[in-house]
Amino acid sequence: MDNALLHGIILAFGLILPLGVQNVFIFNQGAQQPNILRSLPAVVTAGMCDTLLIILAVSGISALVSTIHALKLGVMAAGILFLLYMGWSIWSSKTHTQASTPCMTPKKQIMFAATVSLLNPHAILDTIGVIGTSSIAYSGWDKLVFTLSCISVSWIWFIGLALTGRIVGKTDSSGYVQNLINKGSAIIIWLIAVYLLLIMLDGNF
Repeated sequence: MDNALLHGIILAFGLILPLGVQNVFIFNQGAQQPNILRSLPAVVTAGMCDTLLIILAVSGISALVSTIHALKLGVMAAGILFLLYMGWSIWSSKTHTQASTPCMTPKKQIMFAATVSLLNPHAILDTIGVIGTSSIAYSGWDKLVFTLSCISVSWIWFIGLALTGRIVGKTDSSGYVQNLINKGSAIIIWLIAVYLLLIMLDGNF
């Protein structure tokens, strides 16, 4: 059980750590909303989406779907376009100190968080290929512990990310740090899109 717990924590943390669309969105909501509670719709939605993907991966359902080549091709193509668009959106976005528009409403937070969580092909492939494959090594109670540890890391990470964004938002009055994070994240997202495109063209997916 201890091995399953430690394995799940390390694996989930390693997958969720890199900057991406989902992480940047949660961070920005923490920074831009007037208080941390107002960013909860984004945090809860992201956590629920990750929970769903992890459960599907561990149960083997997502692996079964991934065997349909035409479906995988469509998901990859749509996902690459989505990442390119989101990269540009993040690159050109203004921080809360620069923008004159009001903060994102709870409904928009939920819709956007669900979109960046469920339409990100890189995250889906990581969940299926890494967490789903790794879960095969466990059964019974150990498999449950592995699954719950992966899910717990996601929730803790998103809460911590929103809190960090809130701290940065309060101290970074110029918006300089947030802008740097946005630019760096956009570049990483574009690189991921190019990487996925090369994989798709090579047929190794």
